Amino acid sequence: MFDEDSKVKFITYLGIFLIFLGYGGNYLELEPIHNMFFIFAWWSYIFIIDSVNYHLKGDSLIVSRTEEFFALLPWSVFIWLVFEMLNLRLGNWSYSALPATLNTRWIGYLLSFATVLPGLFETAELLATMGLFRKARTRPLAFSPGLAKKFYYIGAAMLVLPLIFPKYFFALIWGAFIFLCEPLNKKLGLNSLLDDLQKGEPARLYNLLCSGFICGFLWEFWNHKAGAKWLYSVPFGGPWKLFEMPLPGYLGFPVFAVECYAMYNLITWLRRGKTWEENCQTPLGTKKPPAYLLLSAPFALILFFYIALRAIDAHSVQFLLGWL
Repeated sequence: MFDEDSKVKFITYLGIFLIFLGYGGNYLELEPIHNMFFIFAWWSYIFIIDSVNYHLKGDSLIVSRTEEFFALLPWSVFIWLVFEMLNLRLGNWSYSALPATLNTRWIGYLLSFATVLPGLFETAELLATMGLFRKARTRPLAFSPGLAKKFYYIGAAMLVLPLIFPKYFFALIWGAFIFLCEPLNKKLGLNSLLDDLQKGEPARLYNLLCSGFICGFLWEFWNHKAGAKWLYSVPFGGPWKLFEMPLPGYLGFPVFAVECYAMYNLITWLRRGKTWEENCQTPLGTKKPPAYLLLSAPFALILFFYIALRAIDAHSVQFLLGWL
């Protein structure tokens, strides 16, 4: 419908507009911009980084793979809500000073959570375009069915232990789905970091790890500057904090980026492996998912969103602002 030149100009101007609107409104404490500054900051970042990617290599997620960008958004919300549901047991973070109006609050949730995957993947793509780890090589990984079983057992333990003993094992959540999803991705013929490591090519893994660290810093910085924010209550965090996050917590962000990548690749089984990456724009020769799964997925997603957002409101919100 629109050519790429028109799209890249649009997202560039939109990103610049959101920067001025978001930062200006936040500085002047204009509501609801100050309260929702996190949303303005992240969407402006995503649009500008996509524009940079396009100008560097003539291809980008939003401009060149627009359909994949929009496919990413609901699953970004879904993946983060999975961790919100786990947090009902862990109790590691809560939200403060959110709008009291339900529609405003829920739109804020959705717009915020929809930035998780695009933010991580746009940043990883920028790092890949810059060629930071292009020549990196490691010893090829010898991956076998026996090792795959061990991955499943490790992943299951990392998922279950925090739910049984959250005080001692809460951090294992940030890594559990890597061990659960990666061998399954490989088995289904989907994109997998294990394939890269079997070739001795760790560049994509390194880009994701760095992307997680960069985005983790930005999450915490922009959360700290916003009116509405999350607050942490983690055991063993220590007295040292950067913004709201205890310093040891920053180690989890690189792992979280890899986890998101593995989880989303598994989700792309619904589309036979067609995903957001530049070289993954044609369906893979993987087994087709059952028709009932394809038909029920949108309805299951909407139902899960509703239940999860209700649960966040009931258990993870400290207090609301009556005038928003």
